Amino acid sequence: MRILRSKSLVVVLVLTVSFLGGCDYLNPADVSPPETAKKTSKPPAPVVVDGTRSSYADIVEKSSPAVVQIAAVFKQEESRGGFGPSSRGPRMPSRGAGSGVIVSKDGTILTNHHVIDKAERITVEMSDGTTHTAEMVGSDKPSDLAVIKIKGDDYPFLKLGDSDEVRVGDIVLAIGNPLGIGQTVTSGIISAKGRTTGLGDPSSFQDFLQTDAPINQGNSGGALVNVKGELIGINSQILSRSGGSIGIGFAIPSNMATSVMDQLIKTGKVRRGMLGINIQNTTPEIRKQYGIEGNGGTIVSGVKEGGAAEKAGIKVGDVITEFNGEEIDDGNSLRNKVAATMPGTEIKISLIRDKKKQEIKVSLDEYDVEGLQASNDARPDEDAPEKSGRLGINVQPITPELASRYRIPSDIKGLVVSSVDPQGPAAEAGLREGDVIREVNRELIESTEDMRRAVDEAGEGAMLLLINRQGRTAFLTIRP
Repeated sequence: MRILRSKSLVVVLVLTVSFLGGCDYLNPADVSPPETAKKTSKPPAPVVVDGTRSSYADIVEKSSPAVVQIAAVFKQEESRGGFGPSSRGPRMPSRGAGSGVIVSKDGTILTNHHVIDKAERITVEMSDGTTHTAEMVGSDKPSDLAVIKIKGDDYPFLKLGDSDEVRVGDIVLAIGNPLGIGQTVTSGIISAKGRTTGLGDPSSFQDFLQTDAPINQGNSGGALVNVKGELIGINSQILSRSGGSIGIGFAIPSNMATSVMDQLIKTGKVRRGMLGINIQNTTPEIRKQYGIEGNGGTIVSGVKEGGAAEKAGIKVGDVITEFNGEEIDDGNSLRNKVAATMPGTEIKISLIRDKKKQEIKVSLDEYDVEGLQASNDARPDEDAPEKSGRLGINVQPITPELASRYRIPSDIKGLVVSSVDPQGPAAEAGLREGDVIREVNRELIESTEDMRRAVDEAGEGAMLLLINRQGRTAFLTIRP
């Protein structure tokens, strides 16, 4: 993932997820400003032929005045001329461009964090060509959202729609400032909901609306509107081989944007709830082990010591199926629901433990990036090395030397994987040298004899392993 704010547009030969806000940073003199539209009579109402619209001009006319161009000036610490660190030039500012959406008549504007992050000066250009200097209200990196404001009142603005009501297949329009050429409108549909790009800052929260409406660099912070002219998303990223649109774009849903915006306006920052667990999505093998029907749920692979989850009694291996009565489809949906709840709120978690459903009440902590890694109680093991040939790994007890080599936390127990056959089933499942095997099929592994017995008992069936990798725990399924 790259923030396109300080370098010229390049062709990327590998598949990347790109932020859209940096549109090439061209010298303003190199690009002619967009012409101000001439005043004409209002277009006729859209003609409907066999129940199908022939035009979206009325929606564009209603929405486009509220979508603005954003120009940001950043302080560049050093400009390097030549070919090495010793070649230092004068300090020079850099420029970036993106889009924004006016969401209130008082000049409040929603945009992306990466469009204006660390900007020294922000200028907003309206659709009629007038410009305004904007002030920062607040910015939130985890959601990639920011709020800025221009002075004045009675501005055109977009009403925020309910993104939860959006359906896959709904027609949408994307409005923004691609490549700095001026306001542009494209159309498409909602291709998917609840998407994550899988890349970016681990602390980020993603619940994207995916669309095939063509959007490009510079569309960041622009509007994704429905056929009612309501704002349902803030365009944020694209998936592309070349850096240009290939019909896979992502917008932050309006409901998430509304929650973040309201907090930024009130306090200048965003507070989020936190359970204090590591989670991962369930697999068919995991669901079979736990007797879970359906495809939902997320399994707890780590619990933060002293955190909200541990205090409430949540344990490693629990499968969380509901949050306050709402079904959990996957780990990302749980994470977003928790984050959208204020710290200190008591919530109800439904989970499955030992094939039995339980309900646990939890008072949420406050989200803390530094405290995300879970820790677990453990004790050392002094058994002899053991080779697990069927799995394609060698395992042995944790020694001070191995703990130092593989950065194994001092409180972790189990057997360390000392080698992995690259052609074996363990390698195929993702097991690595240095991983610590803590459980096999929900049975604790405290010695090489435990490991041997667990493998024998599994026979030809799949094995569910709980491992620790440099302080983080996860479940892996190995099929011998």
